[in-house]
Amino acid sequence: MGMLCAVSFNRYGRLYYLDPADLRPAVGDKVLVPTDDGTEVAECVWAPQWVSDDTDGFPRLAGLATDADLHRDEVQRKRKAEAKVAAKRLIREHELPMKVVAVDHVLEPGTLNNARATIYFTAPHRVDFRSLVRDLGATLHCRVELRQLSARDSARVQGGIGSCGRDLCCATFLTDFEPVTIRMAKDQDLPLNPLRISGACGRLMCCLKYEHPLYSKFQESAPPVGSRVSTPEGDGRVVGHSVPRDSVVVRLDADGTRCSCSRASVCGPRKAHDEAYG
Repeated sequence: MGMLCAVSFNRYGRLYYLDPADLRPAVGDKVLVPTDDGTEVAECVWAPQWVSDDTDGFPRLAGLATDADLHRDEVQRKRKAEAKVAAKRLIREHELPMKVVAVDHVLEPGTLNNARATIYFTAPHRVDFRSLVRDLGATLHCRVELRQLSARDSARVQGGIGSCGRDLCCATFLTDFEPVTIRMAKDQDLPLNPLRISGACGRLMCCLKYEHPLYSKFQESAPPVGSRVSTPEGDGRVVGHSVPRDSVVVRLDADGTRCSCSRASVCGPRKAHDEAYG
């Protein structure tokens, strides 16, 4: 058991969980978070609380942000905005098929001058941007690196709202992308309309994989559609499945009405067990 708090580098951005150690920041306080490029300022959005999970593997807060840290963060955000504007302008001038997605501007520890800018972009194909990098370096007066993102990574960086009305999974809690196939949509009886099963990135929604194991397990033991079964209400034919309710829809032979029966009541192994052991 230990304590954890959650911070975010951007408003409504992805949450990062850290061990507060001896610190007790309140919601809204600015704190210092260790990163690969040094400590960065973030906002506490979840005050430290005791949790039952093991917290040994979580990084620790580096401290509370001082006025100097806040000034440095403000300078960094301003230069990041300037770099994004300059990148868009130079891309238009070079007539390159690129779209700027995000910009990272990192200041060297203890300075406000030495910096490195990383510009993330999307493009329909590989782009020769060597001349663009030279012009960006001369304009921004810092080292510049360009990285091309895939459609899924672009959605993760930009964030947004999914069709479910919640923040995108990739921008909140997903750490990596698992393969998603059209077979998963078919197994869940979803309409194969790209507009219905595609996410903000234009690819198949990651959430198609969440419930797929449940559907696969259900189909292994449930009678297929069209098969004849015996139910507590009489014999009939399976005309549908209701996986969330763990039941099947049966049309009765007696009067043609439909009834919903639990999968266990029409499952062969379960019925054989009941007949053998009562």
